[in-house]
Amino acid sequence: MGVESIPVGRGQGRSALQLLLAVAAAVMLSSPWLFTPVDASVSYDRKALIINGRRRILISGSIHYPRSTPEMWPDLIQKAKDGGLDVIQTYVFWNVHEPSPGQYYFGGNYDLVRFVKLVKQAGLYVHLRIGPYVCAEWNFGGFPVWLKYVPGISFRTDNGPFKEAMEKFTAKIVSVMKSEGLFESQGGPIILSQIENEYGPLEEYYGGGIAKNYASWAAHMAVGLNTGVPWVMCKQDDAPDPVINTCNGFYCDDFSPNKPYKPTMWTEAWTAWYTAFGGPVPERPVEDLAFAVARFIQKGGSFINYYMYHGGTNFGRTAGGPFISTSYDYDAPIDEYGLLRQPKWGHLRDMHKAIKMCEPALVSADPTVTKLGNYGQAHVFSSKSGACAAFLSNYNPKSSARVTLRWKGI
Repeated sequence: MGVESIPVGRGQGRSALQLLLAVAAAVMLSSPWLFTPVDASVSYDRKALIINGRRRILISGSIHYPRSTPEMWPDLIQKAKDGGLDVIQTYVFWNVHEPSPGQYYFGGNYDLVRFVKLVKQAGLYVHLRIGPYVCAEWNFGGFPVWLKYVPGISFRTDNGPFKEAMEKFTAKIVSVMKSEGLFESQGGPIILSQIENEYGPLEEYYGGGIAKNYASWAAHMAVGLNTGVPWVMCKQDDAPDPVINTCNGFYCDDFSPNKPYKPTMWTEAWTAWYTAFGGPVPERPVEDLAFAVARFIQKGGSFINYYMYHGGTNFGRTAGGPFISTSYDYDAPIDEYGLLRQPKWGHLRDMHKAIKMCEPALVSADPTVTKLGNYGQAHVFSSKSGACAAFLSNYNPKSSARVTLRWKGI
């Protein structure tokens, strides 16, 4: 029986009514997690994505290939790996790849295939957010300007001309990725794809029926492209099966997927915010960001993506939206110039190490929740193999607490 006394800080977080601090304390009590290799595949259940037969807690970070240069990509990817990331997430930017109808370009800063292959060489996975509307503070939200002049077109709704153009581009990107063998089902690094982007909040604006028809069409169109990996739709509470709806925000610990058999995923954990001319440079303390991530995993989350992990630069006239600056630094763990931002990068790296130590327990079972006095909670995860992890929470906004843990086997 082992005994350890662990301090748990005062609650702190998003508001005076929600003062929380999630402190993860993990102890691995079992032998290394063993699994039987199977053919390359990606699926999911309610606990997590399942990659080649193994449930995974996945830590991801957004690095947009057009917001840096090809010369920077290997170093950025390696620093992300060194920081404890498993996945690199990027949007696909329609307007740079199809500047004229039917004329495609994938060179220079827009060499998507090269970027994905570099991620694979580093031993990381890819989440490809095809959109093709991406927002992303990018010029015209990623739409090519020529799309505006297609006769009869109406963007992002149940409109024939728009759906035809959208499907053609989405199929083109999938075809390019397939031709290079880049989906995990082919032995490549792409484990997830995304269709549309934060469309759910617009459904009421567009009118329930036609908007819902469009969202359903987009989901089924994407699934029909047979990538062999799951598709997600962020901020899309009505995402139809088998598409997974996901959360974007500063905090997502209250989020649940729309079906009990889908995993809990956070596609945009905002590291800060974009910079606008005339305003302050946004910052987010790493303690708050780490708190949000730990709390999300404590509540059952299994996929977290930092938006951004490296923000980079809006080169040329790519910046979109009112008064968006050329800097897209985002107070990210890797700054605009490709340098480590400390203490943010190192603090998150250390947290990722702790999370990975806990992975077998976290994905094996639901936690046992125990009250610790008037303000504390312990979420204890235990697997049949003996792996164990505990998250300790102190809800008292005025004072710290001390908890004594006892466990067997040490």
